Amino acid sequence: MKFICILLVLISFSSHSAESICYGTTSSGSLKNGVKLPSSGENFEGYSTVARIAGRTYVHSAVRNIVIGAYKRLEILEPNKLYKYAETGFEEGGQFKPHKTHRNGLSVDFMTPVVNKQGISVHLPTHPLNKFGYNIEFDKTDKYDDYSIDYVALAAHIVTLHKEAKKLGFELWRVIFDPKLQPKLLKTKYGSYLKANIQFSKKRSWVRHDEHYHVDFLVPCK
Repeated sequence: MKFICILLVLISFSSHSAESICYGTTSSGSLKNGVKLPSSGENFEGYSTVARIAGRTYVHSAVRNIVIGAYKRLEILEPNKLYKYAETGFEEGGQFKPHKTHRNGLSVDFMTPVVNKQGISVHLPTHPLNKFGYNIEFDKTDKYDDYSIDYVALAAHIVTLHKEAKKLGFELWRVIFDPKLQPKLLKTKYGSYLKANIQFSKKRSWVRHDEHYHVDFLVPCK
């Protein structure tokens, strides 16, 4: 009986530690051995427990390593900043409504970092009444209720995602963020790095992408 228990543990560990395999593209693909992003960490959290239970927070194992590694870097680089990830994809990939991409484990949405009236980094509220954050719209002064966009935190996150991806032998394909807001990212202390290394989508997407930014990772797929 003891042997059987040990065997079951080993099988379980093996299945969870297996590397993911992605197929096709972000807009027409699938995923094998997808892994969940952790629900929270020292400086980050997921956007919804309900969505997590529903299986909407799976990614390619390489993407998971990049995302978690970047959050660890940010604990040192920007120790007072908080971050929140949003939609990723299903365990086996495939169509992921209402998104047009997120189909092969290489796409991750991140909620835009914000500060409160006191200038303190806080989490953007995400709940069913605002479509888990996706229904939020920032005004012309970059404000929503008592929250303001934290461009420094956002720029730092994109930079660390890129550096962590490179460290692990991968790349970022593109970042989708409202083109009208992108110049403000380039004015931060991270602007020169972003300009030299990050490909931002210059066309406005079918949704604005101000309350969140979409990152596609470049990982070899079959």
